[in-house]
Amino acid sequence: MITAWTTLLPPAIILSSLLPGLVIFSLREDQVKLRIGLNLFAVILKLCLVGVMLWGVNQGLDFRFAIGFLPGGGLVLQGGATSLQFVTLSSVLWLATTIYAIGYLEDSPLRSRFFGYFSLCVSATVGLALAGNLVTFLLFYELLTLATFPLVVHRGTQKALRAGRVYLAYTLGGGALLLMGIALLHSITGSPEFQAGGYLGPLLDAHRPSLILAFALMISGLGVKAALIPLHGWLPQAMVAPAPVSALLHAVAVVKAGAFGIVRVVYDVYGVEQVQALGLAMPLLALAAATILYGSFKALQQQELKKRLAYSTISQVSYITLGVALMGPIAAVGALAHLVHQGLMKVTLFYCAGNFAETLGIHRINEMNGVGKRMPLTMTAFTLSALGMIGVPPTAGFISKWYLGLGALEVGQDWVLLVLVLSGLLNAAYFLPLIYRGWFAEPPTQWPEEHALGNGRPGLGETHWMLLAPVLFTATLALLAGVLAGSELSPLAWSQLIINRRFGL
Repeated sequence: MITAWTTLLPPAIILSSLLPGLVIFSLREDQVKLRIGLNLFAVILKLCLVGVMLWGVNQGLDFRFAIGFLPGGGLVLQGGATSLQFVTLSSVLWLATTIYAIGYLEDSPLRSRFFGYFSLCVSATVGLALAGNLVTFLLFYELLTLATFPLVVHRGTQKALRAGRVYLAYTLGGGALLLMGIALLHSITGSPEFQAGGYLGPLLDAHRPSLILAFALMISGLGVKAALIPLHGWLPQAMVAPAPVSALLHAVAVVKAGAFGIVRVVYDVYGVEQVQALGLAMPLLALAAATILYGSFKALQQQELKKRLAYSTISQVSYITLGVALMGPIAAVGALAHLVHQGLMKVTLFYCAGNFAETLGIHRINEMNGVGKRMPLTMTAFTLSALGMIGVPPTAGFISKWYLGLGALEVGQDWVLLVLVLSGLLNAAYFLPLIYRGWFAEPPTQWPEEHALGNGRPGLGETHWMLLAPVLFTATLALLAGVLAGSELSPLAWSQLIINRRFGL
């Protein structure tokens, strides 16, 4: 049943961050309290609206907003189980990252510009999550590129500007490929709304070459943001951005937008049966497996902490594509669960890296010796998330990989187990030395560059509370996602609900 409020709720969720963001642009730098108030008001409002939509979907309500402006297509926003999983993740992590960014940028210039684009970035992410067709998805996908570029170059250094140019070249190129693929598909089908099982079945025989080409173009375009090799080159360079931006890029905004787009194209545009009939599943699976191993090998070689985490993202996000490409329901559950699990773990790791850098001047692996004795809570959060990335039971990462492994066996792709095991060993090889250094190595007599942040001091006040609270919050969520995976409210349970509907189980 669609009513006035169910029609208006999807755009309201987007506007709840978009409108405050536009106001924030106009604020002077000294209007600190007003800027903070607007940020927090927008976050809380968005969370409340998302909560209402979650309740409505559970009650069987339909949320749909549409404006036609193209023959056979237009702007369509829909609130369904798949959309809400990504929207909820985005909204919760926006709350944590907003608090973190306020503390991190406390004495920085151009804060109004930063938080303005920050709000636009979240609006674009939520918009593409709620997109009901490819045209709408493309619109918000490109808006996301434009909103994140100023955040990547925020520091204004030569290194930041160079990274921004690389980021823009990759993402605009990817957007062009996605546009061509969507345009080709639109010429055949128009732009119907996303449908569980896809909508291309009747067209398979008559348009086989065009459908294969459109799929390749769209996956290539989405693969840029999803950091599939060889389209990943922008991601390590973007680490020059401030820590809140790095957390946003890796946990929810950019790389997840690409992975989420792949989920939509495979399940809701083409459909599993059509992807298999066109012979597209195995190339996508091989590409995902290669990216997982490549990212892990490259992470092992990095001596800068944020770059090691960046290459880890390249590997970890590709688990989502791997699960989708396996074309079975069990692996698909693991893929969608990992979309949330990886976001919670990776945002925690980048918060921790930001805390180490901002409080003690730690940027490199060899500078982490004994940091757990100086910042025990931050290092505990880092340790739990790193163990999750490795896949140690009962962490969230273990849950994802368990389902991916079972899913590979279900569809007869046993070799994928070797990829998962090898990747897990590589993850251990590049994360365990960090944990060892942090807890057991002798700390230096002087840290590279120690700062007094607020009442920061060793012990419970190890750093500014606005930097510490988000770390503990997201680390706790990541831990609970694994320990309580059997709960009806867990990301795993929500993923099972989505896939049961998709596969008609």
